[in-house]
Amino acid sequence: MKLKSLKALPLLAAALIAGSLSAPVAYGQELSDAHLAAARRAVIAAGALQSFDEILPILAEQTKTIFVQADPSVTPVIEEVTTNVALALAERRPELNRIVFEVWARRLSEEELAKISEFYESPVGKKLTELGPELTALSIGAAQQWQEQLGQDMVNQVRAELEKRGLIKQ
Repeated sequence: MKLKSLKALPLLAAALIAGSLSAPVAYGQELSDAHLAAARRAVIAAGALQSFDEILPILAEQTKTIFVQADPSVTPVIEEVTTNVALALAERRPELNRIVFEVWARRLSEEELAKISEFYESPVGKKLTELGPELTALSIGAAQQWQEQLGQDMVNQVRAELEKRGLIKQ
């Protein structure tokens, strides 16, 4: 497929990219500026925006892959254009931040947000934010190991009981 015929790209790919950029937020009552400011402070203090830093680079890589698969002969041009578009779209990051602030503000009171901020701005809160990704990864790894061991124990115990009842042979 030549680059000129890329209008025929699957709609699924376009929907995937567009869907990744949108995040619906339920709107009901209006949030006060103070409430949003409290949410902003809590979100930033908790480091809750950092997990979204890879969205644009991932989308750029996905987009580049779609176009390169369509016409690998123009890969350098596709890479250049994709990078330029990604850099231009980076200015839209405040939209996501605003959405996240609103999500927090709609689910937590100003008082709760203030307490969250105080915690995450404390030495122990800063340490938790710093170690959060490592703690999560280690916890997930431990849970996976535990699950594997539990699974082996379950199979062994069920096998032993079924053998005892004469339903399977050793």
